[in-house]
Amino acid sequence: MRRAITSASPLPGPAAPAAGHGSDSGPAQGAGGGARHGLAVWASPHARHAPWPHTRLDVAAARAAGHPPHPIRQFVLKTRSRCNLACTYCYVYEMADQGWRDQPVVMAPATATRAAQRIAEHAAAHDLPRVDLVLHGGEPLLTAPAALAAPVEAVRAALAAASPRTRTTATVQTNGTLITRGRLAALAAAGIRVGVSLDGGLPAHNTRRVDHAGRPGFGAAARGLRLLARHPDSYAGVLCVIDLDQDPVETYESLLAFAPPTVGLLLPLANWSAPPPGPGPGPGRSPGTTPYADWLLAVFERWWHDGRHRTRIRLFEEIIALLLGLPATTETLGLAPAATAVIETDGSIEQADSLKSAYEGAAATGMALDTHSFDQLLDHPGFAARQLGRDALAAECRSCELVEVCGGGHYPHRYRAGEGFRQPSVYCADLQVLIRHIATAVQHAAATAGRPRHTSAHPPAAAS
Repeated sequence: MRRAITSASPLPGPAAPAAGHGSDSGPAQGAGGGARHGLAVWASPHARHAPWPHTRLDVAAARAAGHPPHPIRQFVLKTRSRCNLACTYCYVYEMADQGWRDQPVVMAPATATRAAQRIAEHAAAHDLPRVDLVLHGGEPLLTAPAALAAPVEAVRAALAAASPRTRTTATVQTNGTLITRGRLAALAAAGIRVGVSLDGGLPAHNTRRVDHAGRPGFGAAARGLRLLARHPDSYAGVLCVIDLDQDPVETYESLLAFAPPTVGLLLPLANWSAPPPGPGPGPGRSPGTTPYADWLLAVFERWWHDGRHRTRIRLFEEIIALLLGLPATTETLGLAPAATAVIETDGSIEQADSLKSAYEGAAATGMALDTHSFDQLLDHPGFAARQLGRDALAAECRSCELVEVCGGGHYPHRYRAGEGFRQPSVYCADLQVLIRHIATAVQHAAATAGRPRHTSAHPPAAAS
């Protein structure tokens, strides 16, 4: 039987800290992959900010207890480290981690080639049927049209040589302001779909999405989206960060004007040490207050009871799928193991860059394409922890009846400074209300019509 990895009953190791060091700052001998790969993963900032998992998880013992590594299936290529917008809430530029300042502006062709080789190596080693690529930034469309597809083409060429049975999907995630016919044609020719980040379909929804001179970016983004909507085969969907100051139904219906095939409604990247905007957890929040659930449920009711299917909403479909016992396809809900790696413009290998919202260096692994394989990333304690499922969660999450659906919530939302990532989500109360409401709607639909609506299988989502 697999042994649980709990705060009360941790796996064997790490060893006692060296003399003169506190329990969260000393090296963890024999734990994880750090000693094996010569990485100082136990040093600041991880040991100071997030002892769980960086000094408290023994990866080797986790493997022995029945937690095998799971291969990486999505690779985020940071082709540009700078952006033409300066959105005031951006996790890359405006939150805890400022590592972008030290990154090259552009991923060099040699770095893209090396990334392709490493991806093909990993796919071959694990006989992967498919890998998903995401071109990300910064703003990836700052690249000239002729060069936009080069990283994807490099991966396809490397896979053809090393793992010919592996197919590739590719998406570019953009703020939409630089979409042109030429860029769309180049991306379409390479089979790369386009996802756009937008905070709603009206100028008033996007006041935080401005350029470096403070000028609004909505007009250019709207033009790009209207152009993209005329090319549905290239259209991956829209990502929208929830803003409690905006009317939820108006936000949703305004986005429909751009005919998105999917809408991703994102909870703001926040945690226990940097609470969400609005009436968040703690003394300022009245008991029973769930503003984010309330916002989302207003959209859900509009979407669920619509007379026609106008778009898919990824969060709602994901909850429905998990309620029905289907596997999760994102890392924000459910207990599926993390399967995404990020490659920065300098060739460093990082964890999901949403972790940059937690603390400086939170996504860093100390690994790089020239010196490490993606198999080695699997044994990094920060990455391994996100593949442990229920055993990585706080005690109250493990005992919760909603754990199979919630999965403890999005990993960055669990962070507390000095403790790490083993708390319930900062959105725990909101998620409970949301999941229970959707469960009731599904049960009612099943009872009255034989089956719930909006439950079609959905493709893997682009990284956010």
